Amino acid sequence: MRFSLGLPTDRVDRPDEFLTAAAVAEVTWAAEKAGFDAVAVTDHPFPQDKWLARGGHQALDPMVALSFAAARSERIRLLTNVFVLPYRNPFLTARAVASLDVLSGGRVILGAAVGYLRSEFAALGVGYEDRGERTDRALELMKKAWTGDSVTVTVPPYVVQEHTMRPQPVQRPHPPIWFGGNSKRAIERTVRYGNGWMPIPQSAKAVKLTRTPAIESIDDLAGRVELLRETAGAAGRADPIDVCFVPFGLAMTDSPDPGEYEAVGEQIDAYSKAGVTWLSVPMRAGNRDELLSAIEDFGTNVIGPAKRR
Repeated sequence: MRFSLGLPTDRVDRPDEFLTAAAVAEVTWAAEKAGFDAVAVTDHPFPQDKWLARGGHQALDPMVALSFAAARSERIRLLTNVFVLPYRNPFLTARAVASLDVLSGGRVILGAAVGYLRSEFAALGVGYEDRGERTDRALELMKKAWTGDSVTVTVPPYVVQEHTMRPQPVQRPHPPIWFGGNSKRAIERTVRYGNGWMPIPQSAKAVKLTRTPAIESIDDLAGRVELLRETAGAAGRADPIDVCFVPFGLAMTDSPDPGEYEAVGEQIDAYSKAGVTWLSVPMRAGNRDELLSAIEDFGTNVIGPAKRR
């Protein structure tokens, strides 16, 4: 089992504690020392007030935040969890991802999704109903750009006549691509384009908002992983596909509870049996010192024992 830590890039309520270059660097370095395998950031360029009032959050730009994390770390991977591909021009995304991969020495994992906030699509002036098709198209074009070869595209809206993007990403043929979402379509997209799948704990009550199926238990999760395997087999894929999941019941509060971490540790074998290869760990705290202490505790009580098995 490998572990990803969510960086507190949403903490606009405590910017001096969490949203400084020093804070991002210090939290990333603490995660690396504690044994985490990746740090992760989310993506919300311009969220609506109504969504924020219902529990939504802000976020630093993911590529900018991860560049600061990369500069003050050595081995830890840099994960977007998740980057909404249809918000942006695919060639600008390809350039940003390649730049971060080059400067980090090949540590990027592009966690991507089609997005679900209709209001944010409208604010950015991009279509909502065709976001799935534009996501697929973006992936095809990004992969072309990452080859470093001359690219020609004749299908609008991206008309390209012999353009070349260099430097290429360090990771070849490109950084790993993981897809978020619980749906069959997300699984199919993972099998067709990706290297990993990122389902999320999801109650049946929240389905209407997030527009992705419920996953309310480890049994539910195991069933979706089995669908992933069946879909991969039908497509002729035999290579392993990573599965990254947020543990059930890990509360996002400003008072970290070590008991919750112990519970996660006790469930690792069950997650592994279900097919999970990464656990994505969200952490919050009232201040930076509390967060750093929580990261150290998690490393000692969960990551260390898990990696000694």
